[in-house]
Amino acid sequence: MGGRFIAVVGPSGVGKDSVMAGLCDARPDLVRVRRVITRTPDAGGEDYEAVSPALFAARAAGGDFALHWQAHGLSYAIPRSTHDILDRGQDALANLSRAMLSRAAQVFGTLTVLHVTATPDVLAQRLAARGREGRAEIARRLARPAPDFPQDLPLVEIDNSGQLDRAVAAALAALYPENL
Repeated sequence: MGGRFIAVVGPSGVGKDSVMAGLCDARPDLVRVRRVITRTPDAGGEDYEAVSPALFAARAAGGDFALHWQAHGLSYAIPRSTHDILDRGQDALANLSRAMLSRAAQVFGTLTVLHVTATPDVLAQRLAARGREGRAEIARRLARPAPDFPQDLPLVEIDNSGQLDRAVAAALAALYPENL
């Protein structure tokens, strides 16, 4: 039996990377997919493969990616090798654009969406603390409506407004109820 692709989605500042790290710490058999991004290697945040736009385009044309998209002026990809992980029966998780969920379900077959949420106040504090955006940009981000989720996909929603260990425990319980 193949593994699941777990698409982690949520607004900037919600703590997706922290939740994913906690999940992988708790379940060593869970594989965190290293995304390919046209971002400078020193931008921080997640562990990703930084590539130039030209190299990204060449790799996309060569079929190196299972899934790729553009957002916020950058290109993002999930490597084709993710299929190998799933074929071994392991679950794989990656930060994904909500706009790519239907396509990801077609590409990977077994998809679960992990939607990480937090209160607007918590999001505003976290975005301000990371220092990438000014107050006006943060306010615009928080005012943007979230896109709807495709109705036919398994959806797990957790609140990461408080303690990280509680959010990770909630995600583990929802994703792996057989281990309770």
